[in-house]
Parts: sequence; structure tokens; C-alpha cells
Amino acid sequence: MDVLPKQMSRELSQFKQYIALERGLSENTLEGYLHDCQLFGQFIHQLNILSYTHAKPSNIKNFLRNLEELGISISSRARYLSSLRSFYLFLVGNNNTSDNICELIDLPKSARPLPDTLSVEDMNLLLAQPDITTPAGVRNRAILETLYACGLRVSEVCGLKQRDILREVEIIRVFGKGSKERIVPIGQSALNWIKQYQSKVRPMFTKPQVVNDDILFLNQKGKKLTRMAIWNFVKQAASDSRITKHIHPHTFRHSFATHLLEGGADLRAVQEMLGHANISTTQIYTHIDREYIKEVHKTFHPRS
Repeated sequence: MDVLPKQMSRELSQFKQYIALERGLSENTLEGYLHDCQLFGQFIHQLNILSYTHAKPSNIKNFLRNLEELGISISSRARYLSSLRSFYLFLVGNNNTSDNICELIDLPKSARPLPDTLSVEDMNLLLAQPDITTPAGVRNRAILETLYACGLRVSEVCGLKQRDILREVEIIRVFGKGSKERIVPIGQSALNWIKQYQSKVRPMFTKPQVVNDDILFLNQKGKKLTRMAIWNFVKQAASDSRITKHIHPHTFRHSFATHLLEGGADLRAVQEMLGHANISTTQIYTHIDREYIKEVHKTFHPRS
């Protein structure tokens, strides 16, 4: 990187000492902060500004606009602004300046992409792909059914224990992000495949010398399945089904939520089942639901 003027280098060096000693940030985070602030320093130096304290809010806005023109993503631009906010809070607190030029500048808003979902027909096709004449195929079918029936994250499926399947009341106990427990309904189809796996396949995979801690889905060595293992057989099932959409384990979760909402489920209920702390996270699925409603109207209304 280009060499900064002495005053800027001094201000950046003071900031480096502060975040290293006072905030205890990791080396990677520290380097990220310094990189972002140095890049902004180079930008304003080209405008003959010799100190960070002489910059104006318009310089920050132009810097972010410049990054956008270079094709830098929204999330990366938000990171640059976050770094500069921390830097200018430090400069104010250190009495280098009384003006926090970042104070009134908003973070770039991420345009949340709509998640990929499958139609009910394509989902049924995908679920039918595992070769159920093999032990691994029965297990994989049970996993795919569970992913779709309950809208689980792949890590949650990996962590399921046999005692978490409450068959009599048709619910499962799930431990999600932050080890938060939630209760999710599970349908008969998934329960039947889990029962078939437990009775016929899991005993074959259990090894006396391997402690499995009651984990439900095991690999053939008797150990807990990894997320990558599930990702790989989802990828294989997608390839075998010849569905052209990009399919990954989270596709089951997206499809679960979308199909519930298309069927008229309450958004709050879907939020609970997905384990979203904030309903705004769940509301992304209502965009898909609106598209579905518009399509129904277009197809069936005589004046559409």
C-alpha cells in the first residue's frame, strides 16, 4: 500500500495500539480494521488531506461510492464503514478531534436474496433419490425426510439424539444456535423412515468401541455424521434427480418454510419452528408467498 502522511500514520498507529491492548481483538480482525482505515487514508490523501481529522462526511460517502463503483459488495462496504466508525470513535475519545464524521452515515443496506426453494413435486422427487436397498440409502432417506419435515439446519440434524425423537406426540426436540432448545412437529413420513433406520440400519452402524452419545444419525464407522457428509449426499441426490436449481441442505429449510406459508400457516408459528429469534428473519419467506399468491391470482382470476 502507498505510504500515508506522517500525521495519518501516527493516528493509525495510536488506533492500532488501542484496539490491540484495550479491545483485545484477534490478529485477523485487527489487520482488517487497519487495512480498511489505511485504504480510506489513501483515498483522502489523494485529495490533499493530510490528517484523518480533516476529513468530512462527504469524503466517507464518496469513498463508499467509489468502492461500489469498483464492484465491492454491500457486505464488504458495510465492513469498511464499521471499521471507520470504530476509528473515528477512537479519535474523538482520544481528543484528536471533536467531530465524528461517521456518526450520521448509515450502513449500506444488504439486498437480501430470496432463498432457493423447490416445488412440492420437485421436493418429492428429491426425497425419492436415495437408494433404499442399501443401509446408507435408508439412513440418507431418513435424514432428507427429517430436514424437510422439520425445517432443520444441517448442524441440528447432525446433533439429533435418539431421545430427541418423541414419537408418541409426533414432535422432536432440537438444539439450535446458542444451544437454544425448541420443539418442532414431525410428520408420519419422516417418523416412519427414522423408525426404519433405527430398527434396521443404526444397529449395523453402531460399533462397541465407539462412543456415539446416543446420536441418531451415524456414519458407517459408528461416529456422528459431519455437515459435509450430509452436504455431499444432498448434492448427489440433486444430481440424480436432474433438478436444475442449485440445491444444498438449506434448500430443505427454505422449502419447509415456504410450503407452510403457501398453505396458510401463521408467520409466528413458522418463526417458532425455524428457531428464528427475530420475526424479521422469517419475513423473507413472505416475499415468496406473495409471489405464489400473485401467480394463483393470475392463473385463476377471470380479469387477470
